[in-house]
Amino acid sequence: MRIIAGAHRGRNLAAPPGDQTRPTADRARQALFDMLMHAPWAEGAVRDARVLDAFAGSGALGLEALSRGAAHASFLETARPALAAIRANVAACREEARATILPGDATRPPPAPAPCGLVFLDPPYRQGLLPRALAALSRAGWIAPGAVCCLEMARDEEFPTDWPILAERAHGAARLLVLRAP
Repeated sequence: MRIIAGAHRGRNLAAPPGDQTRPTADRARQALFDMLMHAPWAEGAVRDARVLDAFAGSGALGLEALSRGAAHASFLETARPALAAIRANVAACREEARATILPGDATRPPPAPAPCGLVFLDPPYRQGLLPRALAALSRAGWIAPGAVCCLEMARDEEFPTDWPILAERAHGAARLLVLRAP
């Protein structure tokens, strides 16, 4: 696993040991960031953005955003091995000044210090966590009005939403769904 583009391009990232987390594959992450950097609906989504990487795992999504010019990334994760990997990856990229690592549950998040314009949610598949996390993060002030929210789920997983869908792509066992927050 590595950073694909930007200031940290090629930087290898540590993955948490065990099967408690499932990092987003490099190809799926590249496809997602290609959309975020080039789609007409995503203009300005990354550069100078406040980013939330919830269910952060290794922190690869938030670190990719920092590498491509995001202003700040908050990483929200519950698993201790994943938190250790995020800390190591943030340090390896020397991004401590632009990163906040929070031990916490995205379905019961702490209050946000500021709303984020770019949100990544990559929870364990098929556990019904996406709708609960989106609602909880919205209530806690993490999701800015009009934010771009990038969700990863199992390819065959259903996700009914009344939020506008900006893009949807399948990559192997995963499905990427990009929404616009109301």
